Amino acid sequence: MVQAAAVFSSHMVLQRDKRIAVFGSGTPGESVTVRIPEKDTTVSGTVKADGTWLIYLPAMEGGLALTMTVSGADHIQEFTDVVTGEVWLAGGQSNMEFFLKNAKGGAEELRQCSAANVRCYNVYRNIFMDDNFEKTERTNSWKCASEENAGEWSAVAYWAAKELSGKLGMPVGIIGCNLGGTSASCWMPKEDLLQNRETEIYWTEYENAIAGKTDAEMIADYDAYVEYHTAWEKRMQACYQENGNMKWTEVIERCGENRWPGPMNIKNPLRPAGTYTCMLSRVSPYTIRGFWYYQGENDDHRPDTYSTLLTAMIHRWRKDWGDAQLPFILTMLPVFCYDDAVDAQNWCRIREAQLSVFRNLRNTGLTVPLECGEFGNIHPADKQPVAHRLALQAMHLVYGGAEKDAFGPIYRDFSVADDTLTLYFDHAEEGITLTGDGAGFELAAEDGTYVPAKAAVCGSTVRLTAEGIRQPARARYAWKNFTPVSLYGKNGIPAVPFRTCREESWEI
Repeated sequence: MVQAAAVFSSHMVLQRDKRIAVFGSGTPGESVTVRIPEKDTTVSGTVKADGTWLIYLPAMEGGLALTMTVSGADHIQEFTDVVTGEVWLAGGQSNMEFFLKNAKGGAEELRQCSAANVRCYNVYRNIFMDDNFEKTERTNSWKCASEENAGEWSAVAYWAAKELSGKLGMPVGIIGCNLGGTSASCWMPKEDLLQNRETEIYWTEYENAIAGKTDAEMIADYDAYVEYHTAWEKRMQACYQENGNMKWTEVIERCGENRWPGPMNIKNPLRPAGTYTCMLSRVSPYTIRGFWYYQGENDDHRPDTYSTLLTAMIHRWRKDWGDAQLPFILTMLPVFCYDDAVDAQNWCRIREAQLSVFRNLRNTGLTVPLECGEFGNIHPADKQPVAHRLALQAMHLVYGGAEKDAFGPIYRDFSVADDTLTLYFDHAEEGITLTGDGAGFELAAEDGTYVPAKAAVCGSTVRLTAEGIRQPARARYAWKNFTPVSLYGKNGIPAVPFRTCREESWEI
């Protein structure tokens, strides 16, 4: 029986001005017909031997109200209240997943969001393909923004989509494809991980974890973990209700071992390739304008290979959508450190990797919400500044918005004269601003020992000096997981953290 994929439903948004992929499943050899009666458009195809089909509707202008029918030999699906506009896929982990209802200002926004011309399809978060997988997936559908519908939409994606809709004057659709705790390795297939020496360890570790175990044993192990962790979370929540500032070490003492993320096996949602198989591939290649991506926290244990991992993932996503230039906008990690942890300076290197990917891959954007982080809270609740900068990046990269509005300063080069090191920046033509006392800058002489530096703005440059350093050789800025943020563009967007030297002996 011919069926469109679950991502096709009433209230969906179809991408304007691009040919539209329509796909699904059926009986091999069966004919498929897709029709848009309002446009007098009909396209046909045949189900392939593997039981899948893919056909394309011609490109249509934005702002249309349509009906779509998908029919086979003995089955017809009709989708109503279909509109054409802009569609973005919102990928990543928990800070992209972070619900609108939990965000700062989210409750107020929900009461008025029905006026926003935004719709969303949240990919079903069932990360294990059991016998009921397809049945539960088909209970999902596109939703229009309303107080009842939008509470568990991505706050970042919603506010970015709302801003774009207002600027473009048309509907914006979000495909929410994100899951807390995921590594980038979760969002790509096994074969991609094994293609590179730096990334194959993700799959090798997984294979070692499941070696010698049957599927039944792994399922039982994970189910037992879920039962334990559900009870543990109740105890943990009770601790924080008693004392919202309770130290993590005390929580563990009182609640017992935190076993998250559970045994790594075929049922663990954080397994390599898991969300790629059970989430991303379920909506590929639904026609979209591009990707919004906010992730990196769960790859901080391997920051120096993150650029390789992330690059491979972006190539995979673009390949699956059949467009090597499909826009991809990254969100840089903000400042963060747990209050009882040593600052390992690993998030600095994740940010550096994100900048490297932005610089080296075409048609990418970089959202910088550096100062939006919170000490001790990995999930900051104020998502509106992040969303606004994401929308600015989308406007610049795709819709012709001004570059000066989208970027803060990005380090380019330096020079040294006597005891002063001068930093030069891209995206600083309008000037730069130092806030507070200009904290966060450091200088080092040839011995590689960094000390705090004094910073002074001179036009679009920053001049650094430091007591005891007569011949500075290197500099860095905001080179900690949690750091003062003092350098901004005139547009209020913070500078990207940087170091002028990457020698391994000078990491710390």
